[in-house]
Amino acid sequence: MKKELFLALLVIVGCAPAVTDNEQGSAPEALVEGLDTPWAIAFLPDGSFLFTERDDGYVSHFKNGEVQHIAQIEARFVGEGGLLGIAVHPDFEDNKYVYLYYTYDGDEATLNRVSRFTYDGSLADEEIIIDAIPGAWNHNGGRIAFGPDGKLYITTGDAAEPSLAQDLESLAGKILRANDDGSVPDDNPFPDSLVYSYGHRNPQGLAWHDGMLAAPEHGPSANDEINSITPGTNYGWPLVQCTNHEGYAAPLRCFSEFTLAPGNAAFDDAGNLYVAGLRGAQLRKFVLEDGKVVSEEALIEGRGRIREVKYHEGSLYVTTSNYDGRGVPRPGDNKILRIPV
Repeated sequence: MKKELFLALLVIVGCAPAVTDNEQGSAPEALVEGLDTPWAIAFLPDGSFLFTERDDGYVSHFKNGEVQHIAQIEARFVGEGGLLGIAVHPDFEDNKYVYLYYTYDGDEATLNRVSRFTYDGSLADEEIIIDAIPGAWNHNGGRIAFGPDGKLYITTGDAAEPSLAQDLESLAGKILRANDDGSVPDDNPFPDSLVYSYGHRNPQGLAWHDGMLAAPEHGPSANDEINSITPGTNYGWPLVQCTNHEGYAAPLRCFSEFTLAPGNAAFDDAGNLYVAGLRGAQLRKFVLEDGKVVSEEALIEGRGRIREVKYHEGSLYVTTSNYDGRGVPRPGDNKILRIPV
């Protein structure tokens, strides 16, 4: 009841900003409305998709215009923690594996884990494959995705302890790379370690195209970065930010002039990169040439905080996140939108 009253007041006083989508693209189509905090989307082989809601722990299946809850995970909703990333195994038709990243209460601390489930109408048979990833009220990372190499990549935040990002013995402040059962791949850059890259503050995006892995991450109020990830590389946090400093990788793009607060990222078939902006309240498009940004624009604005973006068969799928405690909700929020490109 409180939610409906709040929405009515917003409409009356005119708090909801106007929609100003870029005229170059098609108008977004709302596929799902009235969600809590949709965090991640993963497509199934038949073109339908699964998605997570952070605060209430729901995993749902969107197919043929309908939403079906398929699980409610006992995740700990705290600040930025809760039910976060989701990924579908590349050989899903054979093994039915779905992966989730979520926050939980450890014995003495907030922690995160990655679990593998089977899906055949509902999620079942949870198997914890990576456990005790440091967590906190914020900076939990949480994006998971299978790369072109068939390995599972996981972004982790620094758990509000910046020094952990430089500690190769900690899983915090890293991008991890694992086999589909959570074990360490033989060709990882550090022996017997899941760590693929380090020196990250709070990365929440993963996208691949033509050999490049792009990963946006949150800076401290400003200095958000989009990084090109290479194995074994140090991305600097908390020692350096947004710089071409010897010994640390320089970002593809540093946002020192405004705060984007990036969520996920996606490449289209032409190699254009799209990055969701939370505080920046936009979907931003980047044109790359030879691994460098040559132009950029805000493709979608005026719909509030955007957290997730996925590209699938000619369309972008994005989620709004205006009920996450930091946005200005409007009627129908939060939504999953489809935008042909």
